[in-house]
Amino acid sequence: MLFKFANPEYLPLLFIVPVAILGFIISRIDRSRKIKKFGDIKLMEDLMPGASNGRQITKFVLLILALTGTILVIARPQFGSKLETMKKRGVEVMVALDISNSMLAQDIKPSRLERSKNMLYQILDGLDNDKIGVVVFAGTSFTQLPITSDYSSSRMFISAITPSLINTQGTAIGGAIEMASSAFSENMESGKSIIVITDGENHEDDAEKAAKTAAEKGIQVNVVGIGSPNGAPVPIEGTGDFIKDKNGAYIKSALNEEMCIRIAKAGNGIYVRADNNNNALKIVQEEINKVAKADVEAKVYSEYDEKYSLIAWIVLILLIVEFFIMEKKNGLFKNFKLFENN
Repeated sequence: MLFKFANPEYLPLLFIVPVAILGFIISRIDRSRKIKKFGDIKLMEDLMPGASNGRQITKFVLLILALTGTILVIARPQFGSKLETMKKRGVEVMVALDISNSMLAQDIKPSRLERSKNMLYQILDGLDNDKIGVVVFAGTSFTQLPITSDYSSSRMFISAITPSLINTQGTAIGGAIEMASSAFSENMESGKSIIVITDGENHEDDAEKAAKTAAEKGIQVNVVGIGSPNGAPVPIEGTGDFIKDKNGAYIKSALNEEMCIRIAKAGNGIYVRADNNNNALKIVQEEINKVAKADVEAKVYSEYDEKYSLIAWIVLILLIVEFFIMEKKNGLFKNFKLFENN
């Protein structure tokens, strides 16, 4: 049985209870001391037949119990009665993101890489009960974000992506697709999709073969081309200058759209070029929604039930009983000896 208080900051108020009890005891002692000044306590009680110590003590006990219960009510006690498994329905998406130096080109604002990261943030906003992971690649590739449904952590990992994560330059799309394919869960019924975001430049390995292999496993490979066919110079980070060839001329990086189209075709997916509006993003999101959805996650969690209402009813009953108990004996009930010793 799991137990907790939803508002434990109110529990220190329970310190009032022993203070009140101590105050009551002191007042009773002081009362007895004052009565003794007038004579024998037993004799004085006979002279005050309407007084009832038992009623006064009972009323105080009821009030103390009601006060304790009230503090517990505002602290909101909760009991966890069981562990439940909650299954969500969605798709699994692995993003293969190109982080080669050419992705720093600014033909897409603010740059190809930053536009790609912004696209990932927006994809996250459009996911519902889906899982996402990220593989980054240049000349080699590695998993930046294992597939997860924790979107907050995903944003943190995406924000940390820079070309400096990989020293080996190039565009090994095939290796990235293979790594992304192996990152999915073993749930054979869930829809699986790879989104490759790249400018396709300096393409090195057999990306078409990797995309075809993924498609044979039921994994759709979609490609987002980032950049312009006309190309743009590639900045050198932190210098304000651009990459030059051995002759001192600026090197332009251009989108290899033909290669991107062939990869998407081999992967039974779609190709779309990203520009400075959200058209590409909308198309990609629509494609994700088309993928067959199945139960992709079973989350075990503790279910806590609110129990303060039961205590609140007890407090109410205690207060009602206390209200109807008079401090002095009532002539209508003089024959009842509930508060007197036999």
